[in-house]
Amino acid sequence: MGTHLGTTLDVARTDAGLSNDELWARYFGLGGMAMPLEVEAFLLGLVEPSAHDHEVLVHALNERFSELGRNHPVPHGDGAGASDSLGAGPRRGDPTTADATPETEEDPDDPPVTH
Repeated sequence: MGTHLGTTLDVARTDAGLSNDELWARYFGLGGMAMPLEVEAFLLGLVEPSAHDHEVLVHALNERFSELGRNHPVPHGDGAGASDSLGAGPRRGDPTTADATPETEEDPDDPPVTH
């Protein structure tokens, strides 16, 4: 019944030497909003995390791996939906999103634009 995503996160958690509570504390410290039991359900594959929750969990795990002198073995999302194994939300400046804003450089010689 478990999802591949949950299995991947839980294997990484075990490999990082973190308990569920330790991972939750790191996740929460980075802005994760799920409760400890929800994170445990993510890890067990019972509930699929949102793209945001997945990214925060990955970040928390990779910070731990950095502390251990290892690279970042847990891959971040690729812009796909949360249902994909590497789910992530849209990125700032992505022209495929409805609220994307183009990133432009201001020329200091141009006069300011007023409306």
